[in-house]
Amino acid sequence: MADLLSVDPRDGAVVARHPIMDAAAVAAAIKACARAQTTWRKQGSEERAAVLREVAALLRRDADRHAALMTREMGKPITQALAEVEKCAWCCEFYAESAERMLAPERVASAASESWVSFQPLGVVLAVMPWNFPYWQAIRAAAPALMAGNGMVLKHASNVMGCALAIEATFRDALSSMGAPPDLFRSLIIGSAEVASVIDHPAISAVTLTGSTPAGQAVASRAGANLKPTVLELGGSDAYLVLADANLDLAVEACVTGRMFNGGQSCIAAKRWIVEAPLRAAFTERAVAAMEAYVPTDPSEPESLLGPMARVDLRDELHEQVLRAIAAGAKVLLGAELPDRPGAWYPPTVLDGVRPGNPAFDEELFGPIATITIAADEAEGIALANRSCFGLGAAVFTGDPARGRRIAEQELEAGSCFVNDFVRSDPRLPFGGIKASGYGRELGREGIRAFVNVKTVWVR
Repeated sequence: MADLLSVDPRDGAVVARHPIMDAAAVAAAIKACARAQTTWRKQGSEERAAVLREVAALLRRDADRHAALMTREMGKPITQALAEVEKCAWCCEFYAESAERMLAPERVASAASESWVSFQPLGVVLAVMPWNFPYWQAIRAAAPALMAGNGMVLKHASNVMGCALAIEATFRDALSSMGAPPDLFRSLIIGSAEVASVIDHPAISAVTLTGSTPAGQAVASRAGANLKPTVLELGGSDAYLVLADANLDLAVEACVTGRMFNGGQSCIAAKRWIVEAPLRAAFTERAVAAMEAYVPTDPSEPESLLGPMARVDLRDELHEQVLRAIAAGAKVLLGAELPDRPGAWYPPTVLDGVRPGNPAFDEELFGPIATITIAADEAEGIALANRSCFGLGAAVFTGDPARGRRIAEQELEAGSCFVNDFVRSDPRLPFGGIKASGYGRELGREGIRAFVNVKTVWVR
C-alpha cells in the first residue's frame, strides 16, 4: 500500500512517510479503543480530569517539539504554533475543571416520586480533522469527548500524520501514567476513501468532522445511513462589517489579524470586509498598508508572520480563484502574483470592488486574500454580510455598543458573532455554524453534551 507523505511546504521536501494501515489494523485499533472505553466510562470525574491535566502538562513540557512539527508539516509560523499548543493545554484544563458541573444530573419535577436527566457516554467517537490547526482541532474534540466518558479514534488529514501520531503518543503517555487504558485515543493512518468503512464499523457511535462542506455532506450521509449522530464544523466566508462610526484603527487591526492568522487558512478568517461608504478611502489605505507587513518568510523564524500555504495544490487552486475574481471585475490593490520560488508560497493579497456574483464574494478563499466590498449603509451592509451560503462567524465594528449588540445578536446570520473584535474559538463558549457551515456545536457545555445519551430516569 502507498504511504502518506509529510511534505515541507517551504520547499516541497518529503520529511516523513507513514505506511497506510490495512483494514485489519484499522479494525484492531477501533476494537482496542472500544475495549478501553468500557473501562473508562466507569471512571469518575476526578480520574478522568487527572488524565486531561496530565495531557496539558505533557503538551506544555514538549511545546517546542510539537510546534516545530506543525511548522514543518503545514507551514504555520512558529509563534502561532506555540500558541496553538498552549490553547490545547488550556482546553484540557478547562474541561478537567468544568466537566463534572456540565454533566451533573438535572432534577426535574414530574408525576414520579423522583425524575432526572442523566448524561451518559455514547461509546467511541470518530474524529475526522483538517490540517490547518492540526493540534487544536483534534484536542478540542477529544477533551470534552473523553471527559464525557467516550473514547476517540482520529482520522487526521494526510499531510499532518506526524502531528496525529504525536497527539496519540501524548494521550497514551498521559493515560498510562494515570493508570487508565492507553488505547482510549487512537490515530488511524488512512486516506479519505477509508472513512466510510470506519463510520460503518459497529463500535463507532458518533462522528465529528471539521472540514469542507462537501466532506461534511459525505460524512453526514454515511453517518445518517447508520443512524449515528454527527457534529459538522465546515467552511466559512466570514463577513466583517465596518460601519461608519467604527474606531478605524481598531477595525483595521481586527480585520487584518482575523484575515491573516494562520496564513488566512482558517474557516473563521475575515474573508469578506464589508465597509460602509464613508470609510472607504481611509479603511482601504490603512488595511492595504497593514497587509503589506505580512511578508512571506521562513515560518521557523520567531518574527515570521506569514509562512507558505500548507500545500502547493491548495496554493494553485487559490490563485485560480483569484484570477477568476479579477476576470469578473475585482481590482488588485496588493499581491495576486505567484512567486518564482519552490514551495507553496503566496503573497498577501487585497482585492477591491468585490460584489455578489464575483468568485471572491461567493466562494470561500482559503489563504491570505482579503476582499473589500462597499455598502451604502447599515442595512445594505447587513444584507451583504448575510448573502452567503455560509454562516460560521461574523463581526461588526461600531462605536455604539448597543448597536453592535443588536446587529450581532439579531441581524447577522452566523454561529459566532463578535462586536469590535475578530472571531475566534474559546473553550468556554459553544462554537459552530449554520447553513453550509454545518450544524452542532463544539466547546462549551454544548460541546461536551454533543456525544452523550441524554437519558431520562423515572422512579415511581
